[in-house]
Amino acid sequence: MTGTSAVKKNKVALVTGITGQDGSYLAELLLKKGYFVVGLKRRTSVICTERIDHLFGHKKFKVEYFDLNDVSCMYRLLQKYKPDEIYNLAAQSHVRVSFEVPESTVDGIAMGTLRFLEAIRNTLPSCRFYQASSSEMFGDNPNYPFNEKSTFMPASPYACAKVFAHHLMRNYRESYGLYVCSGILFNHESPRRGETFVTRKITLAAANIVAGNQEYIELGNLGAYRDWGFAGDYVEAMWLMLQQDTPEDFVISTGETHSVQEFLETVFDSAGLFPLSKYIKTNPRLFRPHEVPYLIGDSSKAKRILGWEPEYKFKDLAKLMYSEDYKKIMEKKNVN
Repeated sequence: MTGTSAVKKNKVALVTGITGQDGSYLAELLLKKGYFVVGLKRRTSVICTERIDHLFGHKKFKVEYFDLNDVSCMYRLLQKYKPDEIYNLAAQSHVRVSFEVPESTVDGIAMGTLRFLEAIRNTLPSCRFYQASSSEMFGDNPNYPFNEKSTFMPASPYACAKVFAHHLMRNYRESYGLYVCSGILFNHESPRRGETFVTRKITLAAANIVAGNQEYIELGNLGAYRDWGFAGDYVEAMWLMLQQDTPEDFVISTGETHSVQEFLETVFDSAGLFPLSKYIKTNPRLFRPHEVPYLIGDSSKAKRILGWEPEYKFKDLAKLMYSEDYKKIMEKKNVN
């Protein structure tokens, strides 16, 4: 690892999207490193803090209400906490859903990032800012594997918004000298993944079928290939990006690609469910209007500069997710 800034005592970090998969893993990592972590979440009528409930007793952890559309809220939080680092992980992150609610998706991702950058520039220009970019930005580009210089060809409203935010980050870095950088993260999963994402939908269904709670799973396109890693590995890369002497953008990936079909087979084989055809039904409603067929990343720059490499392999990740879902389902079943 080269060009890394020393971690000072009592660093303060703001993390948007704190209740999500990445936010929870990142909060754990930062707390272990001695940070005071302020998690930011939207005000909703539904309690959705299960991923961070275990952190509420920590003396260096606090949650504040926040909205990417509320500029006054951003300024207030920057003035109140004067954070050393901000990690912007909040967004409507479902690609298929972005076709159904394109305006709100684009506003939250694109304009939300712009509002944050303006707040930092005008209030706390010394603050370091991480933006969650996405491998979906490469879209229909046939020239893989993708690195930091690959051409973006977004194929969804979600991806278009991410491209806008990504270029905006570079523009503010070059125009105003801000320490801002984007992590172009390929798909990253975990037992904390949302239940509507295809990987978690598969592991949860397999566990429920084994437990006798359901008979089959409905899925869309099984032929899409993705570069899947473990979210716990990827949040470390986020942190490393903000510790360098010079801000840069990085691709974070495993360098391997596997189809949804392969993920499905790995999980159901681990669960002892075969033949596979007995448990799978195709639902046309679950297909995206435009599907990106193949994504694979080249994170050699991250390895060279950050010293980062993924630890979890594809099959180990799939089996971990299934085993955790099965354990939780059986614990709940035994209690009832």
